[in-house]
Amino acid sequence: MTERRHPRPADAILLVGGVALLTALGLWARIDLGPLDVAVAVLSVGAAVVQVRRPVAGAFAAAVLAVLSPVATPVATIGALQAAWRGRFRTAAAVAAAGVLAHLLQWRWYPNPALGFEWWALLVVVTYGALLGWGALAKARRRLLISLHERAERAEAEQGRRVAEARAAERRALARDMHDVLANRLSLVATHAGALEFRPDAPPEKVAMAAGVVRDGVHQALEELRQVIGLLREDDEAATGGPVTVADLERLIEESRAAGQTVEVRNALSVAILPPSIGRTAFRVLQEGLTNARKHAAGSPVDLALSGAPGTDLTVELANPLPAQGDAPVVPGSGLGLVGLTERVRLAGGRLDHERGDGRFRLRARLPWPT
Repeated sequence: MTERRHPRPADAILLVGGVALLTALGLWARIDLGPLDVAVAVLSVGAAVVQVRRPVAGAFAAAVLAVLSPVATPVATIGALQAAWRGRFRTAAAVAAAGVLAHLLQWRWYPNPALGFEWWALLVVVTYGALLGWGALAKARRRLLISLHERAERAEAEQGRRVAEARAAERRALARDMHDVLANRLSLVATHAGALEFRPDAPPEKVAMAAGVVRDGVHQALEELRQVIGLLREDDEAATGGPVTVADLERLIEESRAAGQTVEVRNALSVAILPPSIGRTAFRVLQEGLTNARKHAAGSPVDLALSGAPGTDLTVELANPLPAQGDAPVVPGSGLGLVGLTERVRLAGGRLDHERGDGRFRLRARLPWPT
């Protein structure tokens, strides 16, 4: 939005029509109407037309006409207002001074016995001063509105840029975090595959069960990979595989228990479906926490606490004993799991804390839960 240099056609027609009407009323009210008054009236309408494109020139012309006849007073005063509204303040002040001088000279040709010269001069000065202030105030208000509109447009554009950057950053984080998405499934596969390797003499039904778990784990890992690739390609919720439910979290816990992991759960959630904005992140926190416990503290029980409600925070907290010195297994990993998880939680507006103390490792995520 930019400042208009010229009035719109409708405003121009209103300006010229208003001057013509006021001039006609002035002619009708004249008692001693003469040819000069008629000529000034016609020229006044012409001065109003000039004011549409050149307000200052038209205002000065109207001031000259006001010296010749009171019929030009409407166009002279409107010209002063136009100059103050659309021109510089110094120029508008000069136009106002010219109008005051013109009407003071007008007194010489058309004195009003009922009103002394002193009162006439005061009335003229006050009128033109009010017109100058009114026009300057209107101009300042118009510029303020234009500035606010442009600022709002810039803020909207900046917001759009920030949203685009946030989406790009989230996708980069998901790309770096892809190995964590698959780690839980593959660790389950590795656990059961290891059982098949080290217990070839196991009963056939156990071997079949372990093979089935390996097969299902590979299939689910491929599904997780498909969902993550969809996240990197799509913006909509469908790419995330739909909303996360409490049943999804319970299913993840049961898969860990099936792999031999002991998980004690305290579930204080009062809803069955989590908001999409935090559900997927909470699922990844739980998945990463269980995977890390299975990797680094195999055989140790895991305490899990879920709590939260709309309008508060969704809290996912896991704790497990630290392995004794020298007992920690050597497992492959990039060491970036918690780094990627921290970034994911931060992008969701939450906070992730992890600490070692009192012989235990604790992982706690807090995610804002909208109402």
